[in-house]
Amino acid sequence: MRESEKQAASPAGLTLAGEINQLLENAFRACGLPASFARAARASRPEWGELQCNGALPLAKSLGRPPREIAAAVAEQLRAGGGFDVVEVAGAGFINLKLSAALLARHAQAQLADPACGIVQEPRQRIMLDYGGPNVAKPLHVGHLRSLVIGESLRRILRAQGHDTVSDVHLGDWGLQMGMLIAQIRRDFPSLSCFAQQPELAASLDEASLGFGMQDLQRLYPLAAAACKDDPARMAEARELTAALQAGHPGYIALWRAIRAISLQVQQQDFAALDVHFDLLLGESDVQSLIPPMLSELRERGIGIESAGALVVEVAEDSDAHPMPPLLLAKSDGAALYATTDLATILSRVRDSGTAPARIIYVVDQRQALHFEQVFRSARRAGYAPGVELVHAGFGTVNGVDGKPYKTRQGGVAQLADLLNGAIDKARERLGALPADGSGQGATSDEAGQAARAAQAETLARLVGIAAVKFADLSSYRISGYIFDPERMVSFEGKTGPYVQYACVRIGSILARAAAQQLQPGPIQVTAEAERALVFECSRFPEVVASAAANLAPNEIADYVFNLAQTFSRFYLDCPVLAAESAELCASRLAISALARRVLERGLYLLGIAVPEKM
Repeated sequence: MRESEKQAASPAGLTLAGEINQLLENAFRACGLPASFARAARASRPEWGELQCNGALPLAKSLGRPPREIAAAVAEQLRAGGGFDVVEVAGAGFINLKLSAALLARHAQAQLADPACGIVQEPRQRIMLDYGGPNVAKPLHVGHLRSLVIGESLRRILRAQGHDTVSDVHLGDWGLQMGMLIAQIRRDFPSLSCFAQQPELAASLDEASLGFGMQDLQRLYPLAAAACKDDPARMAEARELTAALQAGHPGYIALWRAIRAISLQVQQQDFAALDVHFDLLLGESDVQSLIPPMLSELRERGIGIESAGALVVEVAEDSDAHPMPPLLLAKSDGAALYATTDLATILSRVRDSGTAPARIIYVVDQRQALHFEQVFRSARRAGYAPGVELVHAGFGTVNGVDGKPYKTRQGGVAQLADLLNGAIDKARERLGALPADGSGQGATSDEAGQAARAAQAETLARLVGIAAVKFADLSSYRISGYIFDPERMVSFEGKTGPYVQYACVRIGSILARAAAQQLQPGPIQVTAEAERALVFECSRFPEVVASAAANLAPNEIADYVFNLAQTFSRFYLDCPVLAAESAELCASRLAISALARRVLERGLYLLGIAVPEKM
């Protein structure tokens, strides 16, 4: 039986890394060694092979044997077992591994045939993701960018692993801010029906009959906030109106619903621009009815205790390295806080969602880490999340080129739409106008053609600009802040979204030209070093996705697709595809190219980045 036939079947469900580790485990056991040390890692230098195993070194001390002796025994077993072209013992006892061409080809062929590109399906869990968190009556700003982009990427990564994900935007649509805004609207628009004395008139208001839109709300809210800060009487009025709203005043409820609808309509345009998707559009208002009985229950059970007239939950633990303040649930005047709403939201998500989630992941600014630790501990003390893992996936700030939090030129907080449009403008400049098609079919056809080309250019600019913003955000570890520099982001060189997009488009062009010449991908052969490097890099995709999911770190996928794009570029320079020496080699290299495109495209999808047809 030929080697290619012997290697035809993969162990069921194993990635390349999984099969190598299994071979190592078998070799360690054959030598009477514990298999827990039988793990391969990527070789630190390519001339040593693709992988290396360092398990002999930690074993040497516990067994009282020289590490090279242990490594030599394991290497002998590995050579006999197949799967490797070269097995060498180096240094103090490192085992360097060069994989067999047949093994690489077999896994490449299987990965190309797999719609999931080899991503391993995990035991299915229901996972809720809370990200976005916009406030009603306010536009999305640069601070929302990271929550939206990271949250959406995590949703896609976890879904790719087979999990049942539920995403919730968690609107800030309740509380004192609404009373402040209602007071300002009553001053500026006193004739609105919601302020009428007749309940039937007061409740008739909706967003269509409101008479103003999001731009007015953006003007009114800062006025209201400033007035309440400067004037105690205005703050008292806002508190009174908040209490009336929460008590169910028909006019204020109608006004609140109209404001909420207008805000969501505008915010969903930003969601759509970023290709961000939510299963739920719930807000703080949706759990308000749970708060009074929850507070009563916590008091009765002795979990909520009075402290200087306020209601708190003690969350300090003996293992704390630093002081942990109690969670404040209600102030001395009885007013509930964000923490109260967040605790009630956990209660609702676990108790009232039908199927309790195994995990709830909050993608929120890292500066809220203490808040979430207090809320999570309170939920566990109260028994509100039994068996549920509560996770805060914090993130750093978006900074300007000066290294400080990103602001507009006027010094204000930059709106998300303006930030995205700036990147799209830079992409449009970089891409330039699409060339004319030269059809010469008369004025009408030419005008239609120009319009079509302009539309294509605008679509491309949006795809590239949005990709640039997302990739720049996701390529830095979420805890770290990063510099928002549109000029660098839209570059087709360096570690950028457009660079990886272009690699996909370039491979697509090669495959399209091959198809036009009736050339098709065929059985994969791995002979040249550049082929080995590209096939091996593609094989790493399942482990990268698994690690990104475990660490809630999309940057690992961003790093990976950039490296894969570079690896393909070296392959393309060293290994002619359409001009290969033989038809079999051409077919093989077309298949390898198709595999690289599939993995790149899938990786970009997990980052929320679309690939254009042409660039």
